[in-house]
Amino acid sequence: MNRLRIAGMALLTMLLLAAGHAVAETLTEQDVKNFINSLEALQELEGEFAELADDMNQEPDNGDPAIPDLGHLFSDAVGRMEGHPQFEQFSAIVKDNGFGNASDWGETGDRVFRAWMAIEMQGQSRAAHQDVANAIAEIDRNPSLTAEQKAQMKAMMQGAMSMMEQASDAPEADIRALRPHMEELRRVTSEDN
Repeated sequence: MNRLRIAGMALLTMLLLAAGHAVAETLTEQDVKNFINSLEALQELEGEFAELADDMNQEPDNGDPAIPDLGHLFSDAVGRMEGHPQFEQFSAIVKDNGFGNASDWGETGDRVFRAWMAIEMQGQSRAAHQDVANAIAEIDRNPSLTAEQKAQMKAMMQGAMSMMEQASDAPEADIRALRPHMEELRRVTSEDN
């Protein structure tokens, strides 16, 4: 009986710690503001980061175009930047905008992007899934595509499906934190900027 009680207390403690950890990982409005401010600061120095952008946009050595993991765009980008001569300058900018380090910035960017996609897709998820499923079926039926082309196109479509699923899994707290800042985020990320 005593062991059962100790095990129950240990389980309760682990659940409380996990719940506290989950709450700490939600976006706050300040996180969103810091992220938007960092994007603006980075845009102001866009010319200085031209070499870094060129290096990051190169295709892999194997010649296959990389299919980005849309759920980790920012954190993956940070990983590709590490070791580049301009990484320290990038890190300083994100630190000046409230982030502990570049990895924190990347993880926040991923959360902002997922919440953004969730907001944009609200009410469209079921139809979008059906559209992707129909497109995959059309690819399979297309006699003019090679097996390699079909596989490549289907991988891209499945990537889009995965992103839709990730977006639908965005925490409601993240969506609430982002929603008041959507217009500002759209303004900062528009092609005109």
